[in-house]
Amino acid sequence: MRLLSIHIFVLSIITSIPSFSQLPSEQIFTDYAQKSLPQLKELLAIPNDAHYHDDIEINVRWCEEHFRKRGFTTKRLDTPAVPLLLAERQSSNKNARTVLIYLQVDGQPVDSSFWSQDNPYHAVLKERSPDGDWQIIDWGLLYEEEIDPEWRIFARSTSDSKGAVNMFLTAIDMIGDEGFDPNFHMKVIMDFEEEIGSPNLPAAVQQFKKELSSEMLVIFDGPRHIQNKPTLTFGARGISTITLKVFGPYFPQHSGHYGNYIPNPAVRLAQLIASMKDEDGRVTIPGYYDGIHLSEEVKAILRAVPDDEREINFKMGIAKGDNVAPTYQESLQYPSLNVRGMLSGWVGDEKRTIVPSSATAEIDVRLVLESDPDRLISLIRNHIIDQGYHVLDRTPTTRERAQYSRICQFNSATNYLAFRTDFDSDIGIWLDKALTKAFQETPIKQRTSGGSIPISPFVNELGIPAVTVPTVNRDNNQHSPNENIRLGNYIDGIKTIYYILKEPLD
Repeated sequence: MRLLSIHIFVLSIITSIPSFSQLPSEQIFTDYAQKSLPQLKELLAIPNDAHYHDDIEINVRWCEEHFRKRGFTTKRLDTPAVPLLLAERQSSNKNARTVLIYLQVDGQPVDSSFWSQDNPYHAVLKERSPDGDWQIIDWGLLYEEEIDPEWRIFARSTSDSKGAVNMFLTAIDMIGDEGFDPNFHMKVIMDFEEEIGSPNLPAAVQQFKKELSSEMLVIFDGPRHIQNKPTLTFGARGISTITLKVFGPYFPQHSGHYGNYIPNPAVRLAQLIASMKDEDGRVTIPGYYDGIHLSEEVKAILRAVPDDEREINFKMGIAKGDNVAPTYQESLQYPSLNVRGMLSGWVGDEKRTIVPSSATAEIDVRLVLESDPDRLISLIRNHIIDQGYHVLDRTPTTRERAQYSRICQFNSATNYLAFRTDFDSDIGIWLDKALTKAFQETPIKQRTSGGSIPISPFVNELGIPAVTVPTVNRDNNQHSPNENIRLGNYIDGIKTIYYILKEPLD
């Protein structure tokens, strides 16, 4: 009996290992990637700044057409601005579970003067020269028999996130050509306002709760771990934003006449911001980190992420990071207070010898699951009051200017909350199996990502777990000029999604 049990145990291990003879060859993914590139180029050519609704309408129509061609039904979920687009495809198994898939279609605004190509929406192919610069090469090389995975396609939204949209459609083409039917129902929700904070998403999820009902959410967005290995991310930080404006004179004044007399709002704003953090980058406002405790179990999960902080620092061009926490991964488990921009007076060729009339700072607060955004915003506001400022949510009146020596306009908003899913959840186990089969190695599992995506409305309103499957190269310049996607990552992204579609969902 014992020998029989051992035999059954060994047999079960053998049968659980995927047969290489049954798996598609690596060349097939390259072939499909090459076939899909004209479609990717066409999609990238459509401007997708969410501020321009006519352009977004063209993107919506493109997605409707290309999802319908692949057997999806589509429905617009109308909002006060531009719609969300829901595409559905049913499994032949009527009792199958339902997976909601999130794709982002809009992109960051562009300033063509900072791009190293004629039009940021017209994709070009580049290779790195020996001196490290990226040089444009013939697009036709993409259709040669041998292509270099280190080549990159440069255009707005290649990585964030039209590349993922086309990867998904290509993987659907692959299973369609095989005649394969996933054993789960698919609902694909497409967001056309992500880059402006998805302001209409929370209300839409609530309004269209029935249409969006599902059992789990997969997000195809974001970059892989810095080692560029298969990655799963089980959470994301939320985001609140704050605008601070400190006031000086009604109009900029001659610094010679008034330089030692009129208080300089730029200096005062700098002092105010400096009062919020110590030299190690930790927020000094009492209670800011309350409620966050990292157990030894959690720390072990964070240590399992194979970060090389020396490599990170080198690539970022810094000697060392802040000391909010001992490691990079641990630092992501705390709420941040980041100054993302400051403005006062003029600089460079436009510099002037003046005392500025005001100074403005834009702040983002990255939220973790344990942090209450209203509480954090209140702590920051009260800290400003404690520094002697009269705080308003508008421009001060003449009377208020005469009455208060320090005035700060304070405006805040919370875009979306953090979310986090357990590693051993059904969705976590399912995706881990799929990526392990695809790449013959266990994916890197990150407890949370540093960035924010508008997923918490789905998690909280629909009551479902969510996991992000990032695919693109981390050095993709997303949100910046010269955004790009590495060709090898594009091919691997198709492979990733293909294996997820093929993996049975119990």
